[in-house]
Amino acid sequence: MHADPSLAEAARRAWVGQRIERLEDDALLNGRGAFADDIGVRPGTLEAAVLRSPHPHARLLRVDATKALALPGVRAVLTGEDVKAWAQPFVVGVKQPMQHWVLAVDRVRHVGEPVAVVVAEDRYIAEDALDLVQVEYEPLPVVLEIEQALSEASTVLHEAVGSNVVSDRAFRYGDPESAFNAPGVRTVGTTVHYPRNTCAPMECGVVIAEHLPGDEGYDVLSNFMGPFSLHAVMAMALKVAGNKLRHRVPRDSGGSFGVKQAVFPYVVMMCLASRKAGAPVKWVEDRLEHLSAATSATARLTHIEAAVTPEGRILALRYDQADEVGAYLRAPEPATFYRMHGALTGPYAIDNLSVRNRVVVTNKTPTGLVRGFGGPQVYYALERLMDRVAVALAIDPVELRLRNFVPSDAFPYTAAAGAVLDSGDYTRLAMMAIAEADVHQLRERQAAARAAGKLYGIGVAAIVEPSVSNMGYISTVLTPEQRAKAGPKNGAIASATVAIDLLGGINVTIASAPAGQGHMTVCAQVVADVFGLEPSQVVVNVEFDTAKDAWSVAAGNYSSRFAGAVAGTVHLAAQRLRDKVSRIAAAGWGCPAGDVCFEGGQVFNREQPSQRQPFTRIAASPHWAPGLLPYGVEPGLRETAFWTPETLRAPDAQDRVNTSAAYGFVFDVCGLEIDPNTGAVVVDRYITAHDAGRLLNPALADGQIRGAFTQGLGAALLEEFRYGADGSFQSGTLADYLMPTACETPDPVIVHLETPSPFTPLGAKGLGEGNNMSTPVCIANAFSDALRPLGDVEDVRLPLTPARVLEHLQTPDPESTNPLARKAAPAPAAAGEGLSLSAQGTVEIAATPERVFAVLLDPVALAKVIPGCHELKTDGEGRYRADVTVGIGLIKARYEALIKLSDIQPPHSLRLAGSGSSSLGTGAGDGLVRLEATPTGTLLHYDYRAQVGGKVAMVGSRMLESAARVIVAQLFESLGRQASGAGDANVSWWRRLLIRLGVTK
Repeated sequence: MHADPSLAEAARRAWVGQRIERLEDDALLNGRGAFADDIGVRPGTLEAAVLRSPHPHARLLRVDATKALALPGVRAVLTGEDVKAWAQPFVVGVKQPMQHWVLAVDRVRHVGEPVAVVVAEDRYIAEDALDLVQVEYEPLPVVLEIEQALSEASTVLHEAVGSNVVSDRAFRYGDPESAFNAPGVRTVGTTVHYPRNTCAPMECGVVIAEHLPGDEGYDVLSNFMGPFSLHAVMAMALKVAGNKLRHRVPRDSGGSFGVKQAVFPYVVMMCLASRKAGAPVKWVEDRLEHLSAATSATARLTHIEAAVTPEGRILALRYDQADEVGAYLRAPEPATFYRMHGALTGPYAIDNLSVRNRVVVTNKTPTGLVRGFGGPQVYYALERLMDRVAVALAIDPVELRLRNFVPSDAFPYTAAAGAVLDSGDYTRLAMMAIAEADVHQLRERQAAARAAGKLYGIGVAAIVEPSVSNMGYISTVLTPEQRAKAGPKNGAIASATVAIDLLGGINVTIASAPAGQGHMTVCAQVVADVFGLEPSQVVVNVEFDTAKDAWSVAAGNYSSRFAGAVAGTVHLAAQRLRDKVSRIAAAGWGCPAGDVCFEGGQVFNREQPSQRQPFTRIAASPHWAPGLLPYGVEPGLRETAFWTPETLRAPDAQDRVNTSAAYGFVFDVCGLEIDPNTGAVVVDRYITAHDAGRLLNPALADGQIRGAFTQGLGAALLEEFRYGADGSFQSGTLADYLMPTACETPDPVIVHLETPSPFTPLGAKGLGEGNNMSTPVCIANAFSDALRPLGDVEDVRLPLTPARVLEHLQTPDPESTNPLARKAAPAPAAAGEGLSLSAQGTVEIAATPERVFAVLLDPVALAKVIPGCHELKTDGEGRYRADVTVGIGLIKARYEALIKLSDIQPPHSLRLAGSGSSSLGTGAGDGLVRLEATPTGTLLHYDYRAQVGGKVAMVGSRMLESAARVIVAQLFESLGRQASGAGDANVSWWRRLLIRLGVTK
């Protein structure tokens, strides 16, 4: 009896494409995760703390670690001198003499740049020792904005380069000049700014490094998302061969979103610290370090123009783009530019393209990979332009896009700059999204809101989402002549190993370090389908070891590689191993290998179903009886597959490059409302439609979409790195760097269309980054539409904070009912100052004004008044020098301060001013003190202004303003106690708590 193959196939349950629960979750939900900080360390492992520059730009004149080394428990201090002896600068992605050392050696070029590493017996000692490292700086002028960096008059950050423009390339595809000059064609343009922001994973960076004896090199465990090409960058910086840098990655990671790429400099740093200390060294990044000095999305200034026919057909695009990459062009930058280069025309059929790309350096943190890198910057310009064209031609924004989409019968479609868009039906998916918007009555909701006098807008955005990056795209920054000299670079090699053990169990190893995406689950689904098993029968190992595992230059977890490349390569390896088992079974049953089937945990002959065995038995037998293997079948049940897409080639002589192997499509619709009284922007409805080819696990796909949407929402409404006029970083805590929570995040409506890619093994494309690219500009377009009844708004700056929104609405601030708040507002910080703070209030003192004045003029009594004062010495009339410790939240600094009394009118008023500096930054303040006699003593009025810079400013305005008020209130409360003779007897409970918390002394 012969089985019907079609019925057998129908009865078989396919796991790929199902919404099964994640296999990873049981361990994570029960606290059994294996994160980097959970991994045990060798006995004798020391801990490190990093001393960072408080200045954005300064010459480094002296680093003296003598006092730090004298502190008990300190084992070593690594400085730039050690780095110059044992390492070399990181390689740079452009042909420029720019040196980026792992520690500053001559200059510091951004706040938070590492200057020294203290290695001690525990982290507490190491942190204390940071205050004892004496560093002498000579401040230099700062360069902060793109426009400033483009100016030839700006201070040059890297003298050997001679300019702050470190790369300037122009590209031309088709005949854009003729298109712009064609009769009847209209030019529509706009200028947009994309700001710095980041993704803040729950787990910050962790590195455990050991310098091995002899010539063995270094052994490192970290939560770096690589190794990809940066393994070579790290090895070259350490001046060792690649095989002398063993790098391991643990099983679990508390998020990455690209930013864990920025761990790699600390891998090099801690390797050198281990060499200096002669012991293993562990470093765990804290949140302040992460926000201030890890990495950032690249800021971009773009002027973009379209040549448009009266019917709305776009004939050509013209880009003028400038990327701000911070103080150093750190690998893999300028990836943010060139990852998207081949797809600059997005989902549109535009044959003519002109591009100018300039890369500039500034006194800010170096940029790098942030989820969707390159995409948010490109599409913010392109999709804002599409809306500007729609306004200029009075065409519906959706209709305009439909008229310009790549037609469904044109795939694979080669874009002007070289991207090979693999598959899709853009019009169909867009109409599916619009239909869903109609179901949710967006137009009706807008009409009702506007009729009620409210501001309601609807926006759309259309993007192509690249995945599986071509490793050769970065070389597009070089000229064809430079590329020819350096040699071609291309491809996206992925690797995977599938093995069967001696009891018939299946083990999978992949060269991709997951960060929450569900790698173990999807790989198990893929392998289970190949062998006819349950996913629970497959064990997937995602720990990674460069010394043991199969990997190549593209290995790692970035650019949505997993579904298209990694899972696809797992499928190829599993198929090879299945074919080998089929040949072994076929030899025993005397049938062709093609008749051997795997289903329901059984292996059987399709033509003779009675010939069958359990999978575990037939798969285990080659281990136990290799002598029975058929002729030509080698021993061992282990297959490693390497795969790279055939479509990925090096950039050609005309600078065309297919930057990725697959391109998904995303079409978003957003309805939002603006509160004109508060400036709040509330997303009312959001529809996001995706074509990511074949979906391997729709539940995990939707999870990735929701995560990317939330981060895109944060970029649009909340998240921003802010810098003071002096270059001080002011977003160092989550009180000032705001991220969306469940309260601010609506649940998007998700629509799927599957057009499998012909270029990946499973037909899958990546979708983990799309909404980071589409959501910011979709919200911006909806915001602009909401304001249209008030006038045309072209320049929409992100994030759309209430303050920015109220500027658009020109809403005056309401009059405050607080009498203290009616005082004149403090003047804004002048250029060269840091974060500006203020504090005003009154204190009742049970002593006469004369007694209070006497305390202020007595250095012994005044020392007891000043919070955190260790010592106060007279330095002339009305002048004192003080040694003061000031703490704000998690930041505590010891300042050498100068205090001056002026405008003295006893016993009525005086002016109290102070300035100070420490290893962590600068501070200055000025306040007026007025004494008013009362029946019970004195009412002291104070009005104080201060500016802070350096690390203290990093905690941001919200925490600093509150702390400033507390500290100033403490000062005058203490003054009251001294004047009344109460001393410390009546210290309030809240002040005692602040002392315990280290806020003051």
